[in-house]
Amino acid sequence: MIGYLKGRLAAKLPPALMIDVNGVGYELEAPMSTFYGLPAVGEPVALFTHLVVREDAHILFGFGSEAERRLFRSLLKVSGVGPKIALGLLSGASVEEFLRIVETEDVALLTRVPGIGRKTAERLIIEMRDSVAKLAPVTSLAEALAPAGPASAQGEAYSALIALGYKPPEAMRLLKAADEPGLSTTELIRRALKAAAKS
Repeated sequence: MIGYLKGRLAAKLPPALMIDVNGVGYELEAPMSTFYGLPAVGEPVALFTHLVVREDAHILFGFGSEAERRLFRSLLKVSGVGPKIALGLLSGASVEEFLRIVETEDVALLTRVPGIGRKTAERLIIEMRDSVAKLAPVTSLAEALAPAGPASAQGEAYSALIALGYKPPEAMRLLKAADEPGLSTTELIRRALKAAAKS
């Protein structure tokens, strides 16, 4: 229905962002893998999109590359995996890393993503095995511009981790481990997610 959006980045507060397309603001949710490549607010941006229609809402998801969108769509076909878990997976691993996890059948690594238990992780690996060849990364549509670091980076990073399914004490612990003065929101989140993957 809506294949991609091209406009100006009006707002970003992980995992939500808004794109102004000729005066119309489109609200999207995006994985952290997409946020890492976003430009500063006010700059031009282009994202691939996927629309999820539910009884109570229509939710538009944005992706920096076609490979991310294809992986997201493949994940939604797996029993027990919804948009929130799919976003969590894409936030915790790049497309290449996820494909490697499936190829090496690393169940333990998948269970570190919030909302994924052992059974779901095993099902993911079995059902995604055949899709791996079709999910090779392709060129990004979004412009790779450096993101601006907002003043409330800690607060935004905390909100993003909560939205990704982490419990408040766990989010605080991860941010404490990742914090250094002057880090941007996206860098804080990136480090927190890496710390979560190691723990």
